[in-house]
Amino acid sequence: MTLDLRLAPMAAVTNAPFRLVARECGGGLLTSEEIDARALVAGSARTLELARYLPGERPIALQLLGADPDVLAEAARRLEALGADAVDLNMGCPVAKIVAKGQGAALMRDPFHAALVLRAMRKAVGVPLTVKIRGGWDDRTLNAVEIARVAEAEGVDAITVHPRTRSQQFAGAAPWEIIAAVVAAVRVPVTGNGDVRSVAGARAMVAATGCAAVMIGRGALGAPWIFGGAEIAREEKARIVRRHAALIEAHLPPRTALVQLKKHLAWYCHGLPGAAATREALFQAPSPAEVQEIFWALW
Repeated sequence: MTLDLRLAPMAAVTNAPFRLVARECGGGLLTSEEIDARALVAGSARTLELARYLPGERPIALQLLGADPDVLAEAARRLEALGADAVDLNMGCPVAKIVAKGQGAALMRDPFHAALVLRAMRKAVGVPLTVKIRGGWDDRTLNAVEIARVAEAEGVDAITVHPRTRSQQFAGAAPWEIIAAVVAAVRVPVTGNGDVRSVAGARAMVAATGCAAVMIGRGALGAPWIFGGAEIAREEKARIVRRHAALIEAHLPPRTALVQLKKHLAWYCHGLPGAAATREALFQAPSPAEVQEIFWALW
């Protein structure tokens, strides 16, 4: 069985360098970090930067965050004009400052409003429209199936399900049976997400839920080779790390590049003897050259 493994969108993590590395390692359809629809429409240069992608990343879905149907529709049009191969709506972000605005997972609390949002976005773009949802808002409102049916009725082309509720955040085991229920309820392809940290785990999710693809988030941090589907030699892993570091320095502004280099090399330390001390040193290093010197001394 050929697995369709995809990198999950993660704010301040899945920027263009990391996405391209995931693609080069064998990853399927990529999705950008969440892009604030209102800021995009207002012309924010910083927000527009989040919509930038490298040619090798295509096909790529650009993900929007928002709650206003008209603003989201206009933002979707702009992303399509920028070359997005698909536009994705974030209905899963659990962060307090996001849901306080009625965005992210808060959209799952109001299926009627969610339908209006998706209807406006569907009319605005010709490329595939997708959505990423959670199991529900909390244990009393496990409405992933209802929201998935609403999304399908409004013309959404595919659905990704992270089955934890908003109140769970990322705690506890991901209840894969919710993914299976969504698969059974709709005809559009469903991608499963949650607690997959290996190819074996991805196969188990497909077997348990019938999902068409598997999206991997935290399991890919420091291990983008997971998308290749096979164990690789340490030398090949080192080549991938060097490639990732080079992309970070080449494509991100200097200050952002330094932060991202520290963050990702810290994840690449996982499981190595002396990793804790090395991480501490990495985050104190003042320059990319010193960050790399500290990391490679461990590797």
